[in-house]
Amino acid sequence: MISTIVWGTGNVGRLAIRAVEAHPALRLSAVIVHNPDKVGRDAGDLGGLDRDLGVAATDDVDAVLATGPQAVVYAASGDIRPDDALADIVKAIRAGAVVVTPSLYALYDQRNAPPEMREPVLSAVADGGGSLFVSGIDPGWGNDVLPLLISGLGGTIDVIRCQEIFDYSTYDQEDSVRYLVGMGQPLDYEPPMLAPTVPTMVWGGQIRLMARALGVELDEIVETLDRRPLETTVSTKTMGEFEAGTQGAVRFEVQGIIEGEPRIVIEHVTRIHPSCAPDWPTPPDGDGAHRVIIEGRPHIEVSIEATDEGGNRSAGGNATAVGRLVSAIDWLVDADPGLYDALDVPLRPAVGKLGRKQP
Repeated sequence: MISTIVWGTGNVGRLAIRAVEAHPALRLSAVIVHNPDKVGRDAGDLGGLDRDLGVAATDDVDAVLATGPQAVVYAASGDIRPDDALADIVKAIRAGAVVVTPSLYALYDQRNAPPEMREPVLSAVADGGGSLFVSGIDPGWGNDVLPLLISGLGGTIDVIRCQEIFDYSTYDQEDSVRYLVGMGQPLDYEPPMLAPTVPTMVWGGQIRLMARALGVELDEIVETLDRRPLETTVSTKTMGEFEAGTQGAVRFEVQGIIEGEPRIVIEHVTRIHPSCAPDWPTPPDGDGAHRVIIEGRPHIEVSIEATDEGGNRSAGGNATAVGRLVSAIDWLVDADPGLYDALDVPLRPAVGKLGRKQP
């Protein structure tokens, strides 16, 4: 069994605890938390399970890494603390661990990552013998391996489009919804996630990765943005009211331009209520979906709807992203130490999971 720690127990970390516990090749050996109120709580409680796992959460990072864990699921946020997240991850790699994480956007396409992100990781790999695989939580597979797989079914391809379409009213992360994305803010407010160049910083690596896999050269990467106000005040279960006239829907694209045309596109359509921007793409049903569209001959569309935690599709999407990361751990442990991306790490069948009782 591969001794595995989960570092961070927020929206991603609690799902990671469950995924590690369910994986037949992994053993949850420790959970690292930042919030002092979580110290000492059992991992099963933090993971939303109905039973204890016998692993008490700790904030003593050095003590946990000193035990020599083979793997780390780094689930702490990198959105507003990328330098701290990189330092944490480098420390774990230098301790000899395989690390999987969604927290470092720049390393989605690690070959073209900036030196200030790549070089510390490679130095830690050389010193400690660990590895790193970064994949997105939006989810990563929806913007790399899935569209690339489906592209192989086409005869001719004009555009590859990856869509995330979600109603954020069910998303249990109010600061991100209101302030990072700007829902409920005046339209003259500039949300950090929508500021010029930021979408490219986050999703441009996946555009470049797909271009590399397809053997095409990008002219450039450009962004488009559209925002719509709420026509009426709406109320949500988890975040309260969002007032009429404030931002109620966002649609943006990160476009890979090839020979002057957008050919590889990652598009996000998000709302705080389904009544806002009804003319924009909508999910087949429910509160969200991920969709891949291959425009060409034939025209191909694949929609993925994942649910977890009582039918919540936001949690379901996060869970599949976590599943991609956690399922890579045993492959990475057997591979040579290194810095890996989605084109390196295979998406494999769920060996040993079929029929196994889930937590």
